[in-house]
Amino acid sequence: MILVKTPAGQQALKDRSVPMTPRQRSAFILFDGKRTVDEVLANGMGIVREDIDHMVALGLLEPAEGSAPAEAAKRVAPAAPAADASGRSKQQRYKDAYPIAIQLTGSLGLMGFRLNLQVEGATSYEDLLALAPKIRAAVGAEKAAALDKALND
Repeated sequence: MILVKTPAGQQALKDRSVPMTPRQRSAFILFDGKRTVDEVLANGMGIVREDIDHMVALGLLEPAEGSAPAEAAKRVAPAAPAADASGRSKQQRYKDAYPIAIQLTGSLGLMGFRLNLQVEGATSYEDLLALAPKIRAAVGAEKAAALDKALND
């Protein structure tokens, strides 16, 4: 199946209104109406089908015309992600926590450079959750409270 950027996706790419990891952003750019989903997944960027499903669910990508839209969209669009008692899925927690973690580690300057790289490489909720103690130790519990809330609330 071939996906293309929607007008909302084009705008999100320009103004960065939808937080995406660097890997997601790179893969998003590859959806040009010529490459199939499998080709983008095989590109070696570390992107997974859930990332693509998330972009489709957000309305950033849609099946290209003539790309079997009804059946293809059913295969790509996720069923509702599993949520916990708070009603937020792990994917939503990751989406909320990632920009906070980037901001916190970016504010550390050169001393936080390696930690910032680790956060940028985090591709899942579990990855960010594992980095949270390091971030908390580096910035202090008070500044890390927003990250803790995004990850655990």
